[in-house]
Amino acid sequence: MTISITSDFDGGNIEVLKIEGESADLAIRRDHMSDFFQWFCFRVTGAGGRRLTLRITNCSESAYPGGWPDYAARASEDGENWRQVETHYADGVLTIHVEPRGDALELAYFAPYSSARHAALIESHAAKPGVARTLLGNSLDGRPIERLTMGEGPKQVWLYARQHPGETMAEWWIEGALEKLTDPEDAIAQLLRSKATIHIVPNMNPDGSARGHLRTNAVGINLNREWHAPSAEKSPEVLHVLKAMDGTGVDFAMDVHGDEAIPAAFLAGFEGIPSWNEKQGGLYYRFRDTLAARTPDFQTRLGYVVAAAGQANLSMSTPQLAERFGAVSMTLEMPFKDNAAAPDPEFGWSPARSKKLAHDCLDNLAEMIDLI
Repeated sequence: MTISITSDFDGGNIEVLKIEGESADLAIRRDHMSDFFQWFCFRVTGAGGRRLTLRITNCSESAYPGGWPDYAARASEDGENWRQVETHYADGVLTIHVEPRGDALELAYFAPYSSARHAALIESHAAKPGVARTLLGNSLDGRPIERLTMGEGPKQVWLYARQHPGETMAEWWIEGALEKLTDPEDAIAQLLRSKATIHIVPNMNPDGSARGHLRTNAVGINLNREWHAPSAEKSPEVLHVLKAMDGTGVDFAMDVHGDEAIPAAFLAGFEGIPSWNEKQGGLYYRFRDTLAARTPDFQTRLGYVVAAAGQANLSMSTPQLAERFGAVSMTLEMPFKDNAAAPDPEFGWSPARSKKLAHDCLDNLAEMIDLI
């Protein structure tokens, strides 16, 4: 029986080049109207009890080739539990070895967060007491850009995710944040809601998510390079969210992402903005350093190069919001690889760890919300 491989489903991405017995040569599709690619997600059937060798052959041309060494693909037979599987990278080829027990197996760059799960997340939390649901606008493919709002405090907190759709750990983080914030027995969440109004956009890029993109929207635009001048033609997703932010103001903002190469969770800030000052910057550093003290799943040693004075990229949301509103804003990055300082050989960095880090971030924010 020949195995079958498809990515013809929500968030799927793979091209089948060749199948011979238990082996297959594959390639990742580029984002539409873009050269970005790295996200893959596909289903294998007819493989129960057979040791498969799956070779993704175009990895050297991908957006971040440095992400492949020491990376392990994720696999699931039930669509819920995603485990690391044997993965090797050499000479531009990512080779995955896996032996499914049942007939069907899904493989992905990271545990997917489907459009159906996103819709259920919105519906279930919008129905909870004290949560308001707002349609901010629509994407280029006509999908809703929605916000959930809760709390009655004066501080304006914005949490938003998946500007880059392939970074699915970001929406897992949002799921964890919503679970905590709407838990009627969580005293920290109650405190935070009393001091802040919290605005959450779970998915900034639903088109790219459904299309199986790594980094861009329906017309190949990287949304996190549009915050200086978003347009209805290229980046309505940013246009709608930024308009809502202008309406509320922003005191604290976290833009949630994933990083392909660095095996750790870390923050990127707004150093280099024209209006940088020690008070605003000091609050960011305080949040960063106290979060590192709170959990071994966050650290400050690894991260991005800090922008020099006056060199911040204001097309990106974190520096734009810091400059525009005087906000304490930051970009949270979580790994596609495992946390090298606290590895989990079975699951690696996972949805559960992403959700737990959201709880830690909110606990951290609650301790300093009065200072922001």
